[in-house]
Amino acid sequence: MNCLDVVDLSSDDELGEVDLKPVKLEPGTIGSMIQQQQNHSVQPVKLFSSKTQARKQASEENKSSNNALSTGQSSTSVLEQCQSPGDDTGVCSTSAVSPAPICRQFWKAGSYEGGLGSKVTLQNNTNYLHVHPLFLHSNATSHKWAFGAVAELLDNAIDEIQNGATFVIVDKTSNPRDGSPALLVQDDGGGMDPEAIRRCMSFGFSDKKSKSAIGQYGNGFKTSSMRLGADVIVFSRHLDDRSLTQSIGLLSYSFLTRTCHDRIVVPMVDYELNLSSGTLDVLHGREHFASNLSILLKWSPFSTEAELLKQFDDIGSHGTKIIIYNLWLNNDGNSELDFDSDEKDICISGDIKKVDTIPAWKAVNEQHIARRYHHSLRVYLSILYLRIPETFRIILRGEIVEHHNIADDLKYIEYILYKPQSVGSVEGAVVSTIGFLKEAPRVNIHGFCVYHKNRLILPFWQVVSYSDSRGRGVVGVLEANFIEPTHNKQDFERTSLFQKLEGRLKEMTWEYWDYHCGLIGYQIRKKSQPPASHYSSHFTGQSSVQESVGLNKTYMVSDRVKGRLDVAEQSIPISSHGRSMQGLPMKRKEHVDLVKIEKVKRQAGTGCKTYLQPLNGIGNHLRDEETRNLLQENKKLRAKCLEYDKRGEELTIKVEELKNEMRELQREYGQLLAELKSLDAVKDEKDGRD
Repeated sequence: MNCLDVVDLSSDDELGEVDLKPVKLEPGTIGSMIQQQQNHSVQPVKLFSSKTQARKQASEENKSSNNALSTGQSSTSVLEQCQSPGDDTGVCSTSAVSPAPICRQFWKAGSYEGGLGSKVTLQNNTNYLHVHPLFLHSNATSHKWAFGAVAELLDNAIDEIQNGATFVIVDKTSNPRDGSPALLVQDDGGGMDPEAIRRCMSFGFSDKKSKSAIGQYGNGFKTSSMRLGADVIVFSRHLDDRSLTQSIGLLSYSFLTRTCHDRIVVPMVDYELNLSSGTLDVLHGREHFASNLSILLKWSPFSTEAELLKQFDDIGSHGTKIIIYNLWLNNDGNSELDFDSDEKDICISGDIKKVDTIPAWKAVNEQHIARRYHHSLRVYLSILYLRIPETFRIILRGEIVEHHNIADDLKYIEYILYKPQSVGSVEGAVVSTIGFLKEAPRVNIHGFCVYHKNRLILPFWQVVSYSDSRGRGVVGVLEANFIEPTHNKQDFERTSLFQKLEGRLKEMTWEYWDYHCGLIGYQIRKKSQPPASHYSSHFTGQSSVQESVGLNKTYMVSDRVKGRLDVAEQSIPISSHGRSMQGLPMKRKEHVDLVKIEKVKRQAGTGCKTYLQPLNGIGNHLRDEETRNLLQENKKLRAKCLEYDKRGEELTIKVEELKNEMRELQREYGQLLAELKSLDAVKDEKDGRD
């Protein structure tokens, strides 16, 4: 990417008198960090001459006429280099107050006065395609929920774990111009070099090639930052084998609206460390640097270059800092993000939804995590990721967010293996954890928490609705990587695979409830199954394969068939309060011989139970590959159970040993205390004689 093309916002004749001198760094700030990580020197950066720049720009303009929709490498990129006719931004290094946007309420801020969006200008007799600033707002409306936008910013930090990130900070800061609150998001990942930060500020560019990366569309930063506030400034420092660079970019809806721009322009400045002189050299030409710097100093929270560079002091040798300011207000005129209600949390201002339940159960419902995550960022971040490395921390307002696994809140747990199919092929395998909430039946909460690539997409997704308590308190957790999330990562694309998953989760909820509702005080709808695995199949036309994760190998035909045929159904649950519970029936679609189907129908109709042979005796009904997979899964689970049992016994022995040691130490302590008292008595008697 040609950095000149992206950040050039002003023509040469618009430049004012800005004194540009090399920035002298404080001793020991960056140089020591560089010397620890590399032993070679970085050559001073040669600045481009204005003649070279002119030739380069002319060449790029010629290219742009043949490539109207470039990918950010020419003057037709969304980060437009040419200045809008209505731009009134001269070179001004200071401003008393950073102007706020025309409207401070997000859902009312997407309109301009004067119809600027209808104008299309000609530049150098070429009809350019532009991205109007209104797109920043309309693009951000994909986030209906402010915390969903915050999560997008954290996803970028989580993806940086592979580059060495160990923390992400989310905190309140203040705009030094007017003291208004601002949102800070900072990580110690690899940072972005000048080319990478331009891709970050552009639309549709994504460097994330890893299959485990959460981000993939190249749009999350723009939508999330513009959803939370009107303006965002980014500071990023990047260190590689050749050099250390630091870049600053400003995406400002206020700047674009107040200056009547008809296209999106993003001022950026870049520096590179000169180890020989200990100064920061300006990259990509002084003229363009001066123009962009003047806009940064007028429209950012910082009025001098020194204040801008000071923001790198706590970044370290690499990392990124994002400051979102001019935060949006709600309909009441208050900040949408509430920093005052809890000094260790960020809340969404507004009334908390009331829970309609009996008075004795009201408190436990209102305080449950399924209710609180809507308005508490700390609660939401605790469940946002299914797994977090021990070396990584999410720090919210100075305090670490404790990771919370929703599966730990369940009792009478069962694990179900679901294999979605599409066009006759299996798309993957998902293990769903299902059980009752520990507070059931007092809580009126149910649904599935569905993750995608470790990221929570649908929290407590209510796949069933009930009027007779059927499904009350049933909660599940699963990671569905075979379906794609929407751009805002708050829902999934409504594909056929998603619809099949929704249907199966609905059946799973009702089946679990029907067989286990007696455990929480309700009348059992269906008799509990024997502890052996069940072998049956449902011909419902649903193209999916689903099994339970079990240990037993014995299968039997169920006699609970009513209007449908059961041929391959199995389940072995694992309880949070015991070794096993009665089974939840699992479905498996198989092609079987019609004669055998009729035989099973007659057996089910008479209510008799026919015990079949072990797993290795039913090869006619199960594919060999699935049989081997089940056997391997059983062996793994059995080995894990034995390992846990052994570990439990070891811990029990250890506890007993520690108790014995404690009793021995208490006995010795008593003896020493008695000796001390006797010595004190002798001493007192001796003192009395003297």
